[in-house]
Amino acid sequence: MSVVAADRKPVRFRLPRLRIRGGRWVSPVLLLLVWELGSRTGIIPERILAAPSAVAETFWALSVSGELSSNLAVSLARALVGLAFGLAAGVVLALIAGLSRTGEVAVDPLMQIKRTIPTLALTPLFIVWFGIGETPKITLIAAATVFPIYLNLFSGIRGVDARLIEAGRSFGLTQAELIRDVILPGALPSFLVGLRYALGVSLLVLVVAEQINASAGLGHLINNARDFMRTDIIVVCLLVYASLGLAADLFVRTLETRALAWRPSIIKS
Repeated sequence: MSVVAADRKPVRFRLPRLRIRGGRWVSPVLLLLVWELGSRTGIIPERILAAPSAVAETFWALSVSGELSSNLAVSLARALVGLAFGLAAGVVLALIAGLSRTGEVAVDPLMQIKRTIPTLALTPLFIVWFGIGETPKITLIAAATVFPIYLNLFSGIRGVDARLIEAGRSFGLTQAELIRDVILPGALPSFLVGLRYALGVSLLVLVVAEQINASAGLGHLINNARDFMRTDIIVVCLLVYASLGLAADLFVRTLETRALAWRPSIIKS
C-alpha cells in the first residue's frame, strides 16, 4: 500500500496553449466581433457606444476631410511644447540636486512637495492665473512631466558607481569632464526611463488640458461630439490618443536601443 502510494505522481492540469500564429490578437478580435454583434442587434445602443464599423467609417471620413489631421497637429504641438518645458526644467533641477548636496537640500524638498500635489488639481488655479487660452494647457502638461524627469535623472546621477568616479579622478579628469564623460552617461538609462514615463504622462494630461475651452485639437473634437452625442467620433479620438501613447513608447524604446548599445543586456533574443 505504501509502495503504491509512493509511486503515485501528482496529477498536473495544464490549460491548452494557443498554438495559433499571432495568438495574441485572438481576444481583441473576438472583442470587436462581440461589440459589432451587440451593436447590430441593438443590445448596445448607438448613443451609448457606436459599432466598430461606424467608428471605422467615421475615422475614414475625418481623415479624408483633413479634420482629424489638423486637430491632431494642434494636440501634438501642445503635448510637445509642454513636454519640452517640463523636460528642460526637470533636467536642470535634477542636475542641481544630483551633483551637489547643497542643491539637493534646496531643490529636493520643493520637488517632493510638488509630487504630493495632484497636477490636475492645479487646473483651476492655472485658469485663474493664465486665462483659458493655450498657456494653461501647456503649463499643465509641463507641470505634470517635470517630476518624472527630475526623479529618474536624480536617481540615476546618485546611482553612478563610485568606483567609476574614482577611476575618472585617477585619470586626471576635471569636474566638468567627470560629469560629461562618467556621471551623465551612467545616468542615461534612468533618464530614458523618466522620458518614457513623461511622454505617457504628457498625453494623459493632454486629454484633460484640452477640455479647457479648446478651439482646436482632439479635445475640441471630443467636446463637440459629446454635445451631439457622436460616440463614434469620441471613440476615434480615444483610439488616436492610444496610438500616440504606443508611438511615444516605441520612440523611447528605439532611442534606448541606440543610445545604450554599449550596455550589456541580460536578456537574450
